[in-house]
Amino acid sequence: MKLTRLSDIRRKELRQAAFAVLEREGIAGATLEKVAAQAGASKGIVLHYFRNKQELFEHAMREANAVLCNAVVARLKRARTPMERLDAVIEGNFEEHLFLPPLCHAWLSLCAEVPRDEKLARIQRVIHARMRSNLLSGLRGLASPELAAEIVLGVTALIDGLWLRLGLQ
Repeated sequence: MKLTRLSDIRRKELRQAAFAVLEREGIAGATLEKVAAQAGASKGIVLHYFRNKQELFEHAMREANAVLCNAVVARLKRARTPMERLDAVIEGNFEEHLFLPPLCHAWLSLCAEVPRDEKLARIQRVIHARMRSNLLSGLRGLASPELAAEIVLGVTALIDGLWLRLGLQ
């Protein structure tokens, strides 16, 4: 059994605390002090593990994306047909324990920073590329490459739109 380093555990706790603060406060209201309070730590501890607020929230976004990605991957492992693969990607993006207003608020807050933050923009590109690839794999053999690309664009727009809609409530 692989032992987990204490620093890895602490960084994970801080990422999760940062995301919890984002859910409540949005990026504008999120501070290192609030993250520290959420984690039961001091601001100094937060800054020991993360250089600044930007780096902390970048890692929080990665953490949240990993949870969503794991939900999709778990469904993909059970998929046997192209249509089941499509369903797995779509349904994985709307898992009951993930598709909740507070989580959508946090995502919306982070996405609003994408035009101004290259690291968040890169993470967003990776997320969309992964979703595109997963959807295309489900469409292989069901549609021509041109039609598959159009379907993927429509499906991703619908997924993003539903997350946006819930994030605005």
